[in-house]
Amino acid sequence: MKLYDELLWRGLVKDVSNEEQARHLLNDEKIKFYCGFDPTGESLTVGHLVQIVRMMLLEKYGHTPIVLIGGATGLIGDPRQTSERKLLTLEESLQNAEKIKLQLSQFINPETAIFVNNYDWIGKIDMISYLRDYGKHFSINYMIAKDTVQKRLEIGISYTEFSYMLIQAIDFLHLYRTHDCKLQFGGSDQWGNITTGLELIRKIEGDQSQAVGMSSPLLLKADGSKFGKSESGALWLDANLSSPYEVYQYFLNASDADVENYLKSLTLLSKEEIEALIKKSHEEPELREAQKELAAQIVRLVHGQDAYDQAVKVSQALFSGDFSEINEKGLKMLSKTLDTVTLHEPKSLLDVLVEANLASSKREARTFIQSGAIGLNDQKVSDLDYIVSQKDTLFNAYIILRRGKKKYAMIQFT
Repeated sequence: MKLYDELLWRGLVKDVSNEEQARHLLNDEKIKFYCGFDPTGESLTVGHLVQIVRMMLLEKYGHTPIVLIGGATGLIGDPRQTSERKLLTLEESLQNAEKIKLQLSQFINPETAIFVNNYDWIGKIDMISYLRDYGKHFSINYMIAKDTVQKRLEIGISYTEFSYMLIQAIDFLHLYRTHDCKLQFGGSDQWGNITTGLELIRKIEGDQSQAVGMSSPLLLKADGSKFGKSESGALWLDANLSSPYEVYQYFLNASDADVENYLKSLTLLSKEEIEALIKKSHEEPELREAQKELAAQIVRLVHGQDAYDQAVKVSQALFSGDFSEINEKGLKMLSKTLDTVTLHEPKSLLDVLVEANLASSKREARTFIQSGAIGLNDQKVSDLDYIVSQKDTLFNAYIILRRGKKKYAMIQFT
């Protein structure tokens, strides 16, 4: 199966500016392509994995990725449907850009790929040049017709966010000229920006330009809800913001209706491997083999084998109550998942149970202790006057607090 056909099979093609040209470039040539990531936060989310995995797939076929970090576009903000974005300071944007570059370097090899920050060229354009050299090529009618602008006309859109598409268009033109970049892709919500870039290249470089744009469908759950949102909010690729255990559980609990789409869009498993997993999922859905492999592939990709092993052990421990196999990294994962009480000095177990939401009052806490329902690191505690201290900790920092068989919390000493 050739690359373009594989992209179609994986459901990664929604819009394409010139399908014949795209097929030729991807199947018969070795090109440079780019995808951009704005540093609006200090971490990317699992939602960005669609574009990251697509970059890895094209790289696997011999094409060269240009990873664009939007230090400049991040200062403007791509228009959202609901309201204006909060503007970042230049310092915040550039700091976030460095963090995201480091994050993306885990997936795309910086020794073979090209990493760029659009602040390096956008930041040098003076206002008169911007209006004369770029703004002159687009009518207000053209820009207003874009979906991202149309959806904001009723509630209003600032000139700042209205201009975003033109700034991103300059990126495509710049990379086309300086790196011979032939292809830009992104999510379908970026299609208006991508086509504006194509239009700018056509008007400045001529009708014979070879640039092509592609988009992929936004990845949604089967029920139409947003992909990558857990009960606690967005799932981040930074382990300090979302633990590997949380990511593991999210994909382990993917619905049967979603798992095939996720395997195609978020992993580099082969067609044969994915079809075998789906076949087994249909035959023995209770085993959840497809979900287990999906969760394994993604946690290994984002956090590595050791984090995956610990996420599995944490999951098993919460089911069995045996935490003996969990190392310090696993306990750190738990601290980001369970209700966690931070202590700086010894404290009454009665108080800790209330703070950890394992008891609604000291009176209820006493009842739980007297009935033998409370354990510290799987050791039952029956002393009503028990003081929790650092001597109870694992790795000099963590205590697993349990009530009954399935209610857990974490105590962390600092």
